[in-house]
Amino acid sequence: MRIALAQNNYIVGDIHHNLELIKKSVKQAEAADADIVVFSELALSGYPPEDLLLRQDLYALIEKALNELMSMQSSVAMVVGHPRKEGGDTFNSASLIYQGDCLLTYDKQLLPNYSVFDEKRYFTAASDCPVVNFKGVNISILICEDLWFKEPAKVAKLAGADIILSPNASPYYYGKAEVRGQAMSCRADENDIPVIYVNQVGAQDELVFDGCSSAYDANGETVFTAAEMSEDFACVDFDVENNRLVSLQENSVQFDDEEEIWQALMLGVRDYVKKNGFPGALLGLSGGIDSAVTLAVAADALGTENVNAVMMPFKYTSSMSIEDAKAEAEALGVEFDIISIEPIYDAFMQQMSEQLAGTKLDTTEQNIQARCRGTVLMGLSNKYGRIVLTTGNKSEIAVGYCTLYGDMAGGFNVLKDVSKTMVYRLAKYRNTISPVIPERVITRPPSAELAPDQKDEDNLPPYDILDGILEAYVEHDRSISDIVALGYDDDTVRRVVRLVDINEHKRRQAAPGVRISKRAFGRDRRYPITSGFGRQFK
Repeated sequence: MRIALAQNNYIVGDIHHNLELIKKSVKQAEAADADIVVFSELALSGYPPEDLLLRQDLYALIEKALNELMSMQSSVAMVVGHPRKEGGDTFNSASLIYQGDCLLTYDKQLLPNYSVFDEKRYFTAASDCPVVNFKGVNISILICEDLWFKEPAKVAKLAGADIILSPNASPYYYGKAEVRGQAMSCRADENDIPVIYVNQVGAQDELVFDGCSSAYDANGETVFTAAEMSEDFACVDFDVENNRLVSLQENSVQFDDEEEIWQALMLGVRDYVKKNGFPGALLGLSGGIDSAVTLAVAADALGTENVNAVMMPFKYTSSMSIEDAKAEAEALGVEFDIISIEPIYDAFMQQMSEQLAGTKLDTTEQNIQARCRGTVLMGLSNKYGRIVLTTGNKSEIAVGYCTLYGDMAGGFNVLKDVSKTMVYRLAKYRNTISPVIPERVITRPPSAELAPDQKDEDNLPPYDILDGILEAYVEHDRSISDIVALGYDDDTVRRVVRLVDINEHKRRQAAPGVRISKRAFGRDRRYPITSGFGRQFK
């Protein structure tokens, strides 16, 4: 039996678009003499459809699309993921369609409700594990979470399944492919049964789906792995008599370390901009490392002709920053403008002179500078339709080292889940491809340049220390005492934790951004804005 793996980039809610992708893959499968083609989880609706699942008109579109697939009368059977209504229940389902008939509809048994998942809000868990005989092969369908635990695969094997076909929508984080591969390999080996694992690829809001669809032999060996971060189509042959899979092509090249993260950021930006219909992107280019990396990701993802950068100097901006910003733009070949914010700032201060009379300079004036820049960028965005990319990194956003309606103003944040220390690693990685970030941008002390001779470390611990504390507190939920036990200074830990806690209101208003870690701000880490929890540990 020849089985095709169709790794497609769907658009959530665009049933017609998704249907056309599926039909195209069916034609590819026909041309490859495949017997069956497997698509990803909820392929017709895209994943995750969230509250679209509460709309009755969604199911009318899904039913129409399923009928159209059945009317194809294809020589290739197809395993298509889709939401399904039955009475008062909604199921996360996959149907096996062949020559006008639905041979089997399987409903997902295990519904994830942790991290970025919220499936119990929408779906009813099923308990049946049906097996269908197709061309002499007993086939079981298990969906995503079903294969992360032992019982469903065990039940499928006991029910007589010869092979498991698994539609998936497994979101990316750094290192996820290895964890996922180990889990799928275990299910195959435990039950002496081959597993075909087809994952979605593409980005949806903050989530990136990395693809890496795979085929696992009955002994758990990985027979084939599809492309990472891009669409792919592949076939494997199932030798039923000898219970083994044979790949018809070489594995796709998989990315390593910083390259993997870079590709994820590119995919996240590209899909967010294009799927939402923006003609391009623009950003404020400060001459610092965060905006330099953001610009390089955007240019790589969207094409240099679709990105423009604006340097907005003030009296505290060094000539070095202006020179470096210009060099970055020229190296990448993007449109570059310089717009001074001094007259804008002066107008603001003049209008508020009576109210601010007799007060000392503090962060108020610094924030007004940032908000002048935000206003300029949003004005250009409104005029030309390009989305503003904000440039703050995870470390800054965690502790509130950012300005609401200032540098936080924009539609998408490329580095939202990227720590400052990782930003440096990414800059060095990108320069190995071509030198687009001046070396002194990487080596000089980071500064917001909102005050004379300002440096980030005037307000924050060194980033290598800060990021270690943040990883422990934000990503692993460690207590203050646990973090101190790791070797960090008690006062520093308490200060960082307090900054994280009191800045939830900022993060709640922040632009969405690409998720690359196991615990990102946004749909992944949901804390109350108003909370007295931290006061108990003073």
